Amino acid sequence: MLFGDEHVRRYEETNGEVGHDWEKGAPILILTTKGRKTGEDRKFALIYQEHEGNYVIVASKGGAPVHPGWYLNLQADPEVRVQVKADKFTARARTADGAERAELWTKMAAVWPDYDEYQKKTDREIPVVVLERV
Repeated sequence: MLFGDEHVRRYEETNGEVGHDWEKGAPILILTTKGRKTGEDRKFALIYQEHEGNYVIVASKGGAPVHPGWYLNLQADPEVRVQVKADKFTARARTADGAERAELWTKMAAVWPDYDEYQKKTDREIPVVVLERV
């Protein structure tokens, strides 16, 4: 099972042939953000779903009480790079809210049911992020 930097490395080396299909069949993309403190590229392998031509990810951090670093990075600079298999592109990230968030949460929890458990573990509303190709 691939995790963290090793997952990113293998995914990039193989254009997602290794690493796109992950645990329980969940699909993975690579998100690159600019570090909000360092300005350096930071890469993350994240579960995603496609929705209306965009990609959706969840800032769960396993239900931790604080947001993951990648989410804080994209709040500081919403322009990100995304790789889905061999497709590499620039996107603008935005946080879904209201009815859109509820719809997307249901879609994401269908592919990764642990998200519902993560939400029960924390008082924060776990952000659902839409990546819109620019």
